[in-house]
Amino acid sequence: MPPKGVGVQATWDDDAKVWVVESDDVPGLVAEAASLDALAPTLDALIPELLFDNRGESQVSDIQTIPNPEATT
Repeated sequence: MPPKGVGVQATWDDDAKVWVVESDDVPGLVAEAASLDALAPTLDALIPELLFDNRGESQVSDIQTIPNPEATT
């Protein structure tokens, strides 16, 4: 199976002052960081591990982070 792209939703939590990421494409994914740039290394590490644990897949061709600054958690 070829590597697949993954989309994640980033929501700004104004109380904690962090971006929180979750994804329906990656069961179990929850991560947070003070900036979207700071999330990238965390997502690069977590997503392949969670995909492998949940679906036996570990190859990801692209991770797209979609910011949603209007929603707060």
